[in-house]
Amino acid sequence: MSVLEILKECAMNVYNNTKDIIGTAEGREKFEIGAGGDVSTKIDLIAEKSVFDTLKKNAFVPNVVGEECGLVKGKDAGLIVMDGVDGTTNANCGLPFYCCSLAYSPDTNLTSVTDSVVFNLVSGDIFYASNSKGSFMNDKRLSVVKNHPLTISDMVIGLNISGLSKEHFNAISDLISSVSHIRHLGANALELCYFARGSIDAYIDIRNKIRSIDMAACYLIAKEAGGLIFDTNGRELNCQLSIDTRMSFIAVSSNEVYNWIKNFINS
Repeated sequence: MSVLEILKECAMNVYNNTKDIIGTAEGREKFEIGAGGDVSTKIDLIAEKSVFDTLKKNAFVPNVVGEECGLVKGKDAGLIVMDGVDGTTNANCGLPFYCCSLAYSPDTNLTSVTDSVVFNLVSGDIFYASNSKGSFMNDKRLSVVKNHPLTISDMVIGLNISGLSKEHFNAISDLISSVSHIRHLGANALELCYFARGSIDAYIDIRNKIRSIDMAACYLIAKEAGGLIFDTNGRELNCQLSIDTRMSFIAVSSNEVYNWIKNFINS
């Protein structure tokens, strides 16, 4: 079985093992602080166990890094980057936007990711990609928006503002006041997949808070759909795939859109 198919099986098992308790008091039960610094809930731990059990069943045991478990050493080459439930707060509040995010890399940096899966744990839709093979949702090939509105005010832009510092708020205040359609749905991995699908024109997170493990899977899906993902200095986004690495990024479909957006951001 290919790495991609194993990741798909992992994600499906996360879905099957969590669907009946997500949004319940049992699912919200809190346990210890995870390696990422957040309190782990029961659905987080069940999701993580589902991934490990599936990898073991397939006799595929590379290193694994995740928000709950931290770095777990394996005996096989490569690295699985796991967020069993991205959007846990949404899940626990009954807000229907959360996913399972899984990626594989033969190395330890973001641009080396070769296979990824993001599974919508509400709808059952599966987004996936392999390096140089395109990205898909339920076997339908994805593409970012190519024909944008004539003005930035008409674009639909995803913007993560959770816990935004005053400094960062001031930096994007002109952008916020200039765009009529801003969205923030609470699960970065899934939001980047909707960018890859062409549902939104761009996605921005300049808080320097998003973890690299949250970005690993959706990065490849967006890139294979024709997306460009930059850091705030205009370089291609890249970083170490570790529990401690945080970043900012701007995801767009073209350099033209990037330049439009940067004109509204005060560095």
